Amino acid sequence: MKSTWVKHAISEINADYQRSADTHLIRLTLPGFAGIQLYLKDESTHPTGSLKHRLARSLFLYGLCNGWINEGTTIIESSSGSTAVSEAYFARLLGLPFIAVMPSCTAKRKIEQIEFYGGRCHFVESACGIYAASEMLARELNGHYMDQFTFAERATDWRGNNNIADSIFRQMQNEPHPEPTHIVMSAGTGGTSATIGRYIRCQGYDTRLMVVDPENSVFLDYWQQRNPDLRSPVGSKIEGIGRPRVEPSFIPDVVDEMLRVPDAASVATAHWLETQLGRKVGASTGTNMWGALQLAARMREAGQTGSIVTLLCDSGERYLDTYYNAEWVKSTIGDVAPWSAEIARLVK
Repeated sequence: MKSTWVKHAISEINADYQRSADTHLIRLTLPGFAGIQLYLKDESTHPTGSLKHRLARSLFLYGLCNGWINEGTTIIESSSGSTAVSEAYFARLLGLPFIAVMPSCTAKRKIEQIEFYGGRCHFVESACGIYAASEMLARELNGHYMDQFTFAERATDWRGNNNIADSIFRQMQNEPHPEPTHIVMSAGTGGTSATIGRYIRCQGYDTRLMVVDPENSVFLDYWQQRNPDLRSPVGSKIEGIGRPRVEPSFIPDVVDEMLRVPDAASVATAHWLETQLGRKVGASTGTNMWGALQLAARMREAGQTGSIVTLLCDSGERYLDTYYNAEWVKSTIGDVAPWSAEIARLVK
């Protein structure tokens, strides 16, 4: 029998969900792509500012309903930032201690947001070290390791129930091409791509799912080779996406196509999107949009019309010290000017 506290915790999370409206679907007007509409599902408008708000909610409900989270349980998560911000929010909502295990290079603004919600950060030098450190802390503190990389695809209801895929297709109903030709997204845990890919198949849509992958990530290689032992010696420079190992939540068979995106192209596209939206977006959104632009150009060359939907994952205000700092970009990412020129060529 569920404890009174667990019932209260689940009620609190459900009430928080009811207080949140759905996120916006933004249509980009790009004259260079006549008959092709591009859309951004703006996940930055969640209370914690990113797509990961949905995941954190699902993971907490999953942990509560499985009996893993109880009153006083310390929550531990391995995260490059955004998931930890969102989980810190829900931990505070439930009055639970929260520890984020993350690489020491994580954006300062994300660290500040985790601490704002009452969480604390445990840093490791390498992105590859977050898993073992999280497991160790959970053992030492008798806490619960959320393990988003394992449970993301299990915790999310992909059949409907207002998940992100269901929301996209409902919001597209009155658009010129209501069934998208493609949905484009990047993978961190792989949970959202699993949700969208499964939903497309469950509903019988012809929409194709493209997953874009940054440099130093093994997801694309795994999709091609199906070798679960693949490893990358370094982590992704695009926060929140790409992984140095194959994560259990990444389901390759629901993905129709994958595309490698250079880091400099991701950053250049994020900067270009600021000129289109009037506000900054994170580099993972740049990765997504780069893939969407490649597809739009392909459709234009083939004389096709249709719609492409991608995700605006989070705000660029979190990355003023990194992706929007010219010196940091030059030293860490490289020269983005050739990619900016390529974007200008694509959209004209």
